[in-house]
Amino acid sequence: MERQIIYKRINVILDELSRLQNTLYGMSMTDIQRYMENYETLATDAALRGEQIACRLRHVIYMTTCIKKTEYMKSAAQIQGINIEENDGILEVTFPSLLPGRKQWQSSEFLMDSLYFALSDYTDRHRVHKFKDCVICFVSIYNRELPSRRIRDYDNMELKQALDMVATFFMTDDGGRYCDAYNTTELGETDCTRILIMEKGRFPKWLIARLNRAEGISDFSGF
Repeated sequence: MERQIIYKRINVILDELSRLQNTLYGMSMTDIQRYMENYETLATDAALRGEQIACRLRHVIYMTTCIKKTEYMKSAAQIQGINIEENDGILEVTFPSLLPGRKQWQSSEFLMDSLYFALSDYTDRHRVHKFKDCVICFVSIYNRELPSRRIRDYDNMELKQALDMVATFFMTDDGGRYCDAYNTTELGETDCTRILIMEKGRFPKWLIARLNRAEGISDFSGF
């Protein structure tokens, strides 16, 4: 690839980094208690810009080095903290953050690429059980040390894209004919999102155990 093209792409990233730095400075100078809306706007802009920078850097790596995308994305999934495990017939996929609201879902490549390769790697290394008649549980966990006004309505959560990808690997059909949905919110040590899939017969026992254990806020069942 011509050096001029590489140089141009790197300069674009440097420009984005400069803008990110300015936004972070603005965040540090904003009184959160008095100007929460302004702070949220700045924080969202910083997060999305950071994701865009990461994606641009990924593409530079793919175009200019011998590192394969599959090799890199396995490392990216680990760094992002995406975790997949199955215990007692329950599949659990954990994301290291809250999934963005629909209006914020502008850089899905940052998370979805990592999720895809994490799921692919898991299924390559494990015998996979495909769920049919099942319950899908969405658990949004909020850091208990942060303001409760951060908690969003479920209809503002963009879960479908993540679910569609998980379903591709672990479900025969994610339609309402076979699957029930359950949404719940908890307080915890850090922000994260969990998607759990289980056979319908396991759900009552799981729900009782969760209610006895979790520091819940509210529940909504899609049954």
